[in-house]
Amino acid sequence: MDIPRIFNVMESAHRIHNPFTPEKLAALGAALRLEAGTRVLDLGSGSGEMLCTWARDYGIRGTGIDMSPLFTQQAKLRGIELGVTDRVEFIHGDAAGYVVDEKVGVAACVGATWIGGGVAGTIELLARSLRAGGIILIGEPYWLKLPPTEEVARQCHAGSISDFLLLPELLASFGKLGYDVVEMVLANQDSWDRYEAAKWLTMRRWLDANPDDDFAKEVRAELTPAPERYAAYTREYLGWGVFALMLR
Repeated sequence: MDIPRIFNVMESAHRIHNPFTPEKLAALGAALRLEAGTRVLDLGSGSGEMLCTWARDYGIRGTGIDMSPLFTQQAKLRGIELGVTDRVEFIHGDAAGYVVDEKVGVAACVGATWIGGGVAGTIELLARSLRAGGIILIGEPYWLKLPPTEEVARQCHAGSISDFLLLPELLASFGKLGYDVVEMVLANQDSWDRYEAAKWLTMRRWLDANPDDDFAKEVRAELTPAPERYAAYTREYLGWGVFALMLR
């Protein structure tokens, strides 16, 4: 069980696998007013930065599930580095359908809503692990402005324009599902730059170290157009944020 190899290559040096900086991740934790001992579930936990730093800074207890063996191992090592292995657990597995036995105070899926077949399905899945009065966290892209064509949407790694909403529409969609939006922290251009541009050096270093690997052509095909495509499309049209929801 694993994610596509290109993501393991591109983001192998990332601690945060979305357009957030450590400062924004800390800001999100502070905004949620986390209390020591709060149980947090993270579906698609990546390299574990959210759970590990929140365990260190706020005393939460967390469980993360991710399909990437590489990222799961990195998460475990991060827990050791920060001295929080007694408070966090990372599981290599499929988060789709994952429900905890002991209800949590925060149930999160930050940037992997394909786990539940989209936003609505992921919220429904997370709710099954949430205690009464708990908070759901959803990390999701949105359009800063509507792409003029479907081709522009595809250049932003969307299947079509309809894949994402404008920010006001996304916020309204949570209400239609019966949830109040009680907090949000949004990526900005700098945090997008740090997420995307860091991939380019990682890919170049991987190519230099693996010139004869059969996968090198795919990595090169990803790297060559990436800076221009990002500047022309993703940076101009795509936003991203984490939204905190509570059932009405």
